[in-house]
Amino acid sequence: MPKVSPELLSILRCPVTGSPLVQEGDELVSTTAAADGEKVRYAIEDGIPLLLPPELLAAANAASSDQHDAKA
Repeated sequence: MPKVSPELLSILRCPVTGSPLVQEGDELVSTTAAADGEKVRYAIEDGIPLLLPPELLAAANAASSDQHDAKA
């Protein structure tokens, strides 16, 4: 499990709620719930937090998949 440095965690904020983030396993989690009452979770890939809101992350993954399909 890649650990995000305490220095980086001290400045990162959730782009949805604006709250600080804490690391839980392989994810960063907002300390304040979003409008839907759930805390927002962000994946960490190769030690890099992916701080895209969930709906934009799904769109980015779909676009990336489409680009890979076009190259084949």
